[in-house]
Amino acid sequence: MPATALPRIRQSSLCRAPAYTARSVLQRTLILVAATILYSAGFSATAQTAAQVVIIRAGRLFDPTSGRMIDHPVVVISADKIQSLSEDKAAVSPTTRIIDLGNATILPGFIDVHTHLTMNVGGGGYEGLGVSIPRAALIGAKNARLTLSAGFTTVRNVGAEGYSDVALRDAIDAGDVLGPRMQVSGPPLGISGGHCDNSLLPFEFHHSAEGVADGEQAVMHRVREVIKYGADVIKFCASGGVFSKGDNPLLEQYSPAEMNVLITEAHRLGRKVATHAHSSIAIKDAVRAGVDSIEHGIFIDEEGINLMKEHHTFLVPTSYPLFWFEQHESEMRLPPWVIEKAAIIIPAAKKNVAQAFKAGVRVALGTDAGVYPHGQNGGEFWSMVQLGLTPVQALQAGTVNAAELMGWSDRVGVIRQGMFADIVAVRGDPISDIHALEHVQFVMKGGVVYKDEISNSSSASRTQ
Repeated sequence: MPATALPRIRQSSLCRAPAYTARSVLQRTLILVAATILYSAGFSATAQTAAQVVIIRAGRLFDPTSGRMIDHPVVVISADKIQSLSEDKAAVSPTTRIIDLGNATILPGFIDVHTHLTMNVGGGGYEGLGVSIPRAALIGAKNARLTLSAGFTTVRNVGAEGYSDVALRDAIDAGDVLGPRMQVSGPPLGISGGHCDNSLLPFEFHHSAEGVADGEQAVMHRVREVIKYGADVIKFCASGGVFSKGDNPLLEQYSPAEMNVLITEAHRLGRKVATHAHSSIAIKDAVRAGVDSIEHGIFIDEEGINLMKEHHTFLVPTSYPLFWFEQHESEMRLPPWVIEKAAIIIPAAKKNVAQAFKAGVRVALGTDAGVYPHGQNGGEFWSMVQLGLTPVQALQAGTVNAAELMGWSDRVGVIRQGMFADIVAVRGDPISDIHALEHVQFVMKGGVVYKDEISNSSSASRTQ
C-alpha cells in the first residue's frame, strides 16, 4: 500500500520552468473566462455564510456503510462539514436555513473514479489532434459542471494531455470553476505505440504522447515527472485498447518488470496506481505487482478474479459505455479499427465482468466519461445492476468503495459527522428504481447547494 501522502502544496507559477509558465497563465486566463460563462448560464451556487447552520430533512437517507435506509433523517451542516445526523428533531436558531426535501431520498454525493473530463465524445481520435491544451481545459470546465449537476461530487480523472486536468482541479479548488472534487493523473504512462501513446500521425511527425516511457529507468522517471507536475494518482496502460490505433487489447504492453518498478515507485511517493487493463495476462501481472485498481478488466479470467480477491484489488468496470456504445455506434463516425475491436470487446466484457461481480471482486464505480457524454454518469449504477450487482452493491460501489479506493474514506462517501457535506437527493427510492439515480434533483457539495429542483427552503424561527 502507498505511504500516506502529505497535503498537496501548490507551487507559485514563478517556481515553474519557463516552458510551462506561459501555458499555465493561458490556462488560468481561459478557465476564468469559462467560469464567467458557466455562472451566467444559470448553474450557480446558493451559498451560506460560514457561521450559518443548514438543516436538511428528507423522507429517507441511504447509508452505504450498513446498506440500509434511515427514515426521516435530519442532517445538520455547519460550514462545509456535516455536524450531525439523527432521526430526531433538531434545535435551530433564527438564522438556521432549513432545506425540506419532502419524501425524497438523500444519499452521499456520488463518486466516479474513472473520468476524462477534458475530453468530449469523439475527441480522442483524429478530431482530437486539433484540440489544444488550453482548449482541453475549457472543455473540462464545461464537463465538470455537467458532472457535478449529475450528482457526482467527487471524481478521479485518469488521463489528460498537457496536465489540463491539473489546471482544472486547481481552478475548481480555487473556486474559479464549478465542479466536483478531483484527483488527477495528468498524462497516462504507456509504451511506445501502445494504448497510452498517440499513433495517429505518420512517422515524419515523430510524435509521441507525453506519458510514453519504455524500460524500467524511463518508467521510474516518468512517475516522478507526473507527480512533479501535479498528479494525485498514477495511471498506466498495461494492455492495448479499443480506441487506440495499431494495438491489440488482448495483448500485454508493459512487462511485469516495468510494472513492478512503476507501481513500487508510485507507492513509495504516496500515490495510488490505476491501470487500463483488458488482457487477462496484463490484469494478472498488474495485480501481482500491487496495482490498486484494474480499469475495465474486459478479459478477466478465473485466475485473475482469484488474484484480485487475494490482493484486495478494486475492479473499476466502466460498464455503462458498453450499453451506450451499442445504441449510439452508428452516430459516432468511428474509424474501422474501433468498430472491429468493439465487436469483440462488448460481449466479452458483459460476460467476464458479470463473472467477477458474481465472485465477489471489490468494485468501485467508474464510467469512462468522455467515451459517452458527460453528465450521464448515473447510468453506471443501472449498468452494474444489469451485470449482476444488487442496487445496494451498486450504490456502495459509487460511494464508500470509491472513497476507499481514492484514499478519501475520511472525507467523502458517507453522510456522517465530520465528513464533507456532499449530499444529493432523488425522488422516490433508488433501491426499488435504480434509474432514479440518473435524475438527481438536489446537489450539495461542501455545504453549498449547486442544484435544487425539489426542496421547500426557509429560514427558521422556531424549534422543529
